[in-house]
Amino acid sequence: MGSTAPAKTVSNSLSFTCFFLGFLIPSINALGPYLTAQESDRVINLPDQPPSPSISHFSGYITVNQEHGRALFYWFFEALSQPSKKPLLLWLNGGPGCSSIAYGAASELGPLRVGKNGDGLHFNTYAWNKVANLLFVESPVGVGFSYTNTSSDLTNLDDAFVAEDAYTFLVNWFQRFPQFKTHDFFISGESYAGHYVPQLAELVYDRNKDSKYPFMNLKGFMVGNPITNDYYDYTGIVDYAWSHSVISDELYHKIKQVCDFKVVDWSIECNDLVNQVFDKYSEIDIYNIYAPKCPINSTISLTASKVKDYGLRRKRIPAGDPCYSVYAEDYFNRADVQKSLHANTRGGKWESCSNSILIAYNFSVFSVLPIYKKLIKGNLKIWMYSGDMDGRVPVISSRSCVESLGLHLKSPWHSWFHNHQVGGRILEYQGLTFVTVRGAGHLVPLDKPSEALTIIHSFLSGEPLPIHRY
Repeated sequence: MGSTAPAKTVSNSLSFTCFFLGFLIPSINALGPYLTAQESDRVINLPDQPPSPSISHFSGYITVNQEHGRALFYWFFEALSQPSKKPLLLWLNGGPGCSSIAYGAASELGPLRVGKNGDGLHFNTYAWNKVANLLFVESPVGVGFSYTNTSSDLTNLDDAFVAEDAYTFLVNWFQRFPQFKTHDFFISGESYAGHYVPQLAELVYDRNKDSKYPFMNLKGFMVGNPITNDYYDYTGIVDYAWSHSVISDELYHKIKQVCDFKVVDWSIECNDLVNQVFDKYSEIDIYNIYAPKCPINSTISLTASKVKDYGLRRKRIPAGDPCYSVYAEDYFNRADVQKSLHANTRGGKWESCSNSILIAYNFSVFSVLPIYKKLIKGNLKIWMYSGDMDGRVPVISSRSCVESLGLHLKSPWHSWFHNHQVGGRILEYQGLTFVTVRGAGHLVPLDKPSEALTIIHSFLSGEPLPIHRY
């Protein structure tokens, strides 16, 4: 039934295919090493991982300084659906010295949460990879599985060092995962990542203007209960502690008389008084003032000298489910888990937070508000959210920081709703949105996971938060 015509058609088709592949194969070969490295990082048979839903994830090391032997550890989860179309979201935890694997990935917003008392892994119904491809990085070097072969790196850590390493990480990570280079890219984090996130965003923003650097499709950033400006942050700590009956009237009024939080170096008397505030907070959980404390979790005892000299006024005691960081340490110190994650503790113990990094860190940036002003003018999308039960970075601190920017108000303070209840309040400015989360502490995705997922969905999609109960 017409044998010669089909044969000619097949011949022409084969000729075109060979011609096309002649151009395509060099591109495939060029990507080959990166794709091979990418697949070698794929996580297979992670101990105690639930069988469903199917989760595609990768973990391993990205070198950020070849000469010093410095590498940052990452854990990446593809979006649960349509990963080729969804944005890429980088998450950073603070401290400084706390692991984004222990907190963000395994306790807050990642798809796999560490269970209580070694009870395996559980799927997080409210994981943020429902709306984005999720990238967690242990930063700075020395945190978690991240490492350096040059010990002096660990004494040189400051905000600029961390931002530069994070930027280099991104450049090299995009080389390993080139399929995400063109995706909308957002950065998020909490606590001292209130410094890391805008500083990294600024570095990406600036270098995107210079053709000698690779372009990253940065669209914006979002921070939760963020350290932002020392004056507003510490004024808020004292005001919040007094207004929530943590400290006495006498201590409160004394601090108001003695302390000047506008200066970098506090007086000895001010240090002593602030230390008394932290002493009272040690009786409860500063990060969630109405939550129980973990009976098996020790805390740092602050002295006035430590508060003044070592930055421990930026104290980082875990919150939420009071013992979750202990469970994380038990899980990630397992040899079979580390093997599956392509991780190495290099002879040490993996910690949720590193006290040595916290003590050695060089605190040199008083405020990141100038970065906000710059990036708002640069038309980046910027959100700040705040759990209203946090005593460490209280909602009143963040409100004061935002108000100090003097932005034009688009919509006044009003409620947003979640499951027919008030989820929190929202203020929309020209260039920045401020959202509170009712009943959440310092780690909003841990305390209010459903509300947190609603917020990140609104931030990424542009869909407004519900403003009606029904």
